[in-house]
Formats: sequence, C-alpha cells, structure tokens
Amino acid sequence: MAEVTDLRSAVAGLVRDGDAVALEGFTHLIPFRAGHEILRQGRRDLELIRMTPDVLYDQMVGVGAARKLVFSYGGNPGVGSLHRFRDAIEHGWPHPIEIEEHSHAGMANRYLAGASDLPFAVLRGYRGTDLEARTRVERVTCPFTGEVLAAVPALHPDVSIVHAQEADRQGNVQLWGIPGVQKEAVLAATRSLVTVERIVDELVPRPGGVVLPGWTIDAVAEAPGGSQPSYAHGITDRDNAAYREWDRVSRDRDTFAAWMDEHVLDASAPVT
Repeated sequence: MAEVTDLRSAVAGLVRDGDAVALEGFTHLIPFRAGHEILRQGRRDLELIRMTPDVLYDQMVGVGAARKLVFSYGGNPGVGSLHRFRDAIEHGWPHPIEIEEHSHAGMANRYLAGASDLPFAVLRGYRGTDLEARTRVERVTCPFTGEVLAAVPALHPDVSIVHAQEADRQGNVQLWGIPGVQKEAVLAATRSLVTVERIVDELVPRPGGVVLPGWTIDAVAEAPGGSQPSYAHGITDRDNAAYREWDRVSRDRDTFAAWMDEHVLDASAPVT
C-alpha cells in the first residue's frame, strides 16, 4: 500500500536527477506544490512529460531543471506563450532543451499504452500536420481492415506525480472533476506520488470520481492548496489573476529569477 508521508520526504525518496517525470492534471489538479518541491530539492537533468505544459513547466524549464520536454500544446492558459519555455528553445537559456511534441490524442494514447503494459498505441491522427515528420510516430497497417494508422510509443515515466482531492489513511486516493490522464500516468510509471488536499477516514464515492487503490501508488502526501494557482474541483478556486500575472513575470529573465527565488526556491516562502 502507499506510504502516507510528507511532501518533502516523498519527493526526496522518489525523484532523482535524470528521471523522466510526469506531473499531470488537466486544467485543474495540476501538482504545482510537488513541482516546486522538486525545484527546492535541486533536481536537474529531468525529462519532463505533460500533455499540456503550462506555468509549472515554464518555471521548471526557466530554473534549468529540464533537459527535455515531451508534450502536446504548451502555453499559459488564456494568456499565450510560455516565455521561459520559448527562451530555452529560441536562445538556449538557461540551457538548450530537447523537445518531443505530440498531439493531445497522441499523448493520451501513449499513457494508455504504458498503463496497459503495451509497447505502443494505435490511433487515427497526425495526418495534415508536420508533427509526423518531427516526432516519434510511425505508420502501421491494420491486419484486419488494411487501414493505415498512426502508432506512438508507450510512455513509462520513472515517476508520475498527480494531485487529487482526497486520500484515506490506507493510501487509497479519489479525484473528481474534469477527467485527465492522472490514472493512466500513475499506472504507466515505475514510481508514483499523489498529493492530496486532505486525508479522510473514508472515501465517499463521488459522481464521475476516479479511485486509485493504494497498491498502485508509492506515496501519498497531504498538500492543502497543492494545485494552486490551478484548482481542485469542489475545494479550491482557480487563481486567474496569477496566470495573467505570470505573463508579465516570465517575460524578463531577471524578473523571473527574482520571483522564483522569493516565491518558490525559498523554502520558507508561502505556498503560491
């Protein structure tokens, strides 16, 4: 069963330099606090995996923690570019990063293949885009119909980290709201950490809820507000002002560095 522990200990025990790390959550339940703990512990040379890298990955790229991004659409929700991500690609600051870009459907199917212990996934997709010539996708012919389909390799992160609303004291986790690939990311990974808004005595079934049994998870850590400025459906609200402000903060290297030092890298900083 999952070990119920504190966030600092969980990250120290599960995340290592050079790991392929997936921090997943779609629109809500983005594990900001866990990502910030990774940065405070000085992890480097990470292959960061995420369907929609947004502000969290902009921060991780900007401080030099990433060597590679495996992703679909990357942007600041409702605002536009990720300036630190763009600076790394266009100017190699703070150092060059490798990128592997896919469609949303391609990434979701890669997680599903990994969770199913299959070597690849098959889908209709990538046609009409230049991704096929630039990323890891091959064409295969269906042996039953003769249809030519796209094949993408399974994702197997070294560590997957997701945020959820609740866990019980045995390490079973429940999340609800907008569905993402949190379940598949955890099941595809070698090691996994789930941060939660609260620990409860018993999980109460929720409409549309997803339960991850404790035996599928390595560690659970209570982290109230752990998805802010994203939100946890039914518990916290999305901080739209913070996303708008990030556009200003992240445009300038010095402003970005000072903000990160004050709000993230300083271990005594309040949760943001």
